[in-house]
Amino acid sequence: MLIIERSFEFINMAVKAVIIVIIALMILRLIANAANLNPFAWTSRTIHRLTDVFVLPMRRSMLSLGFEPKYAPLVVILITILLGLFVLQLAGLLASTALGILTGILQGRPILIIGNVLYGAVALYMLLIIIRIIFSWGRVSYSRRIMRFLVDSTEPLLGPMRNLIPPVGPFDISAMVALVILWLFLVAISATLLSSGSFR
Repeated sequence: MLIIERSFEFINMAVKAVIIVIIALMILRLIANAANLNPFAWTSRTIHRLTDVFVLPMRRSMLSLGFEPKYAPLVVILITILLGLFVLQLAGLLASTALGILTGILQGRPILIIGNVLYGAVALYMLLIIIRIIFSWGRVSYSRRIMRFLVDSTEPLLGPMRNLIPPVGPFDISAMVALVILWLFLVAISATLLSSGSFR
């Protein structure tokens, strides 16, 4: 159990450190842009070399959507925070599921083991749907491997939901309905299989 907790703490610190570094780089990029530094100076070239890997793809996406590309560093900051949040949520989910399964094994409670496996699987699926929604808002192409994975893994639920629930004007609410249904499953699993009064 201590190994799982220490691993989660390490991942937590590493993700937060990455988020802080990327935000600091984007702030430097914004300051450099506002100060109109000489583009051939060492400072400007170094800042651009460190940040172009994040900013240039975002600028292309924003241009294709008709947005002002000069705000790309701010959008990178927002996406970094959101993705960091999802990674932390996923790490916490996996750690709590692993701890629950281990507790069930040590206590000889198979119902607790099954409950934790089901809870973790449903919560992970919800997380994948939320990430897919955000990536689709950001117009991430299906040709990208991560988007293909998200679509292929969530479409078995979202496809039939889309057929059952018509769009409300221009908005497709099938994913939101799917998330509500999955949340109800989580509540049911928690109340029955994970409660302290459940059968062994």
